[in-house]
Amino acid sequence: MTADASANIARHLVLQAAAQPAQAALKVPRGRRGDRIDYLVLSYAELSAEVAAWRERLSAAGVRPGDRTLVMVRQGLPLIAVVFALFELGALPVVIDPGMGRKAFLRCVAHSRPCALVGIPLARFASWIFRSAFRSVEVRVAVPGTTTARLAPSGARRPAGDRGARVCAAAEPAAILFTSGSTGAPKGVVYTHGQFDAQVRLIRETYGIEPGEVDLPLLPLFALFAPALGMTVVVPEIDPSRPAQADPAKLVQAIRQEGVTTSFGSPTLWGNLAAHCLRTKTTLPSLRRVLCAGAPVPPGLWQAMREVMPNGEMHSPYGATEALPVSTISGEEVLGGTAADTLQGAGVCVGRPLGANAVRVIAPVEGPVADIAQTHEAAVNEIGEIIVRGPTVTLEYDGLPEATAGAKIPDAARGEVWHRMGDLGFLDAWGRLWFAGRKVEAVETARGPLFPAQVEPIFEAHAEVRRAALVKLLVGGRARPAIVVEPDDPTKVDSGDHCRRLARELRALALAHVHTSALKSFYFRKQLPVDVRHNAKIHRLTLTRWVNEEGAVGFESDPKR
Repeated sequence: MTADASANIARHLVLQAAAQPAQAALKVPRGRRGDRIDYLVLSYAELSAEVAAWRERLSAAGVRPGDRTLVMVRQGLPLIAVVFALFELGALPVVIDPGMGRKAFLRCVAHSRPCALVGIPLARFASWIFRSAFRSVEVRVAVPGTTTARLAPSGARRPAGDRGARVCAAAEPAAILFTSGSTGAPKGVVYTHGQFDAQVRLIRETYGIEPGEVDLPLLPLFALFAPALGMTVVVPEIDPSRPAQADPAKLVQAIRQEGVTTSFGSPTLWGNLAAHCLRTKTTLPSLRRVLCAGAPVPPGLWQAMREVMPNGEMHSPYGATEALPVSTISGEEVLGGTAADTLQGAGVCVGRPLGANAVRVIAPVEGPVADIAQTHEAAVNEIGEIIVRGPTVTLEYDGLPEATAGAKIPDAARGEVWHRMGDLGFLDAWGRLWFAGRKVEAVETARGPLFPAQVEPIFEAHAEVRRAALVKLLVGGRARPAIVVEPDDPTKVDSGDHCRRLARELRALALAHVHTSALKSFYFRKQLPVDVRHNAKIHRLTLTRWVNEEGAVGFESDPKR
């Protein structure tokens, strides 16, 4: 295999450094200078030199091709440089969400069996304190705790003759990325170099991204795609373990000051940012596109973002850690009709599958499926289980053969694999994919199943409701649906009179739709539990335990009372 035929994603950085060496590749905030954010700025030539310096440091420490290397580094220059350096070496970065909680994090570390750790001082200290989880680690490489620390001097270039990335086949493992664990235990997803390469191509082609654009990635992992796409990465002032607590004013300042053209973030982040902009009468004219994902985008956010970004469009790519992107939808299409259907209980339209992907909806199946020929394809508009095949679909979970068998369907005729998204939905007559909810979060009732995305928007349309969650309530050994509400004003949860009045109004909304007419039990909670990665996916199974086992107080309502 020649270097030109390599699928190693790190080769893109070397190519960009050759094509546009003086172009800004990375901007890392380091304080304020007057009323402006002060950034450390690295050109593509300098970032490429920094990656080369880190590659040499890692190699000298004993990190070898194929080594699983746990990355515990703050977002900023060290994170991007270290991960690209590992790619160049052919080592496998292991990336685990820092906010998932100590026990879950340590379980993930122990399961992934890293032989090397690249980490800040606190991470290296933790690796000695919790030796059992880190027992496989033989090499520890120190990384400064600051986000602007650099190895190569200012103005440095990659050494002459250094071709950068190791030649890697498309099927060669590239990284292990852990799922968020929003509906179960986090699992390590094995990515190949070919799958990363396909993601770069799909993202560039789908959204028309061009070299020289400016990116503000509100999820650290997405910062890794920007250098491969030739964009300038502006590192946001945000704590990745608590994204919902980010100060929207700081993000708005970064967008306006640096002329950001594209950004990726969750509905929670963009909801907070849009509310700030509307409140302060601020627009973001430089934005060409916002990619909003991690949970269904509320209909109201689409309209708010249209007002906030007058020269751009919001898009929502659908996918998962195991397969991304699968499909995409734009604000124009949502506001042109699908938002109204969502508010009436149709579900959430996630757009048309990308051309590189094949998407099917099949009759739900419990347990592993030996071959795609054993599945039954659902009819148009019939709810079933969503499966996808394509170049970015991963093939396995790390060291979890049973989970892999349960999530993958072999396609013997094509020699390929379908991924079971774990979601329910349907394809409409125009070929658009609709999301109804996670398979494990559907609530069976005497009248048939209810699905979160076909129920919750009806109640979230109420002016006093921020979020709503469908859960299963057990009464006398029988299951019935209930709704847990997070009010716009969380202090009102403490008022029984307020909750009773709001429950009556929500019951009236339920009666306006046939499929929700049996819903009459409402619970109120100051804040709904959400995933650590996006702070957007609601933990409905946690809420189900809360209403059934932890003494939650519910309100049964009849609008006539």
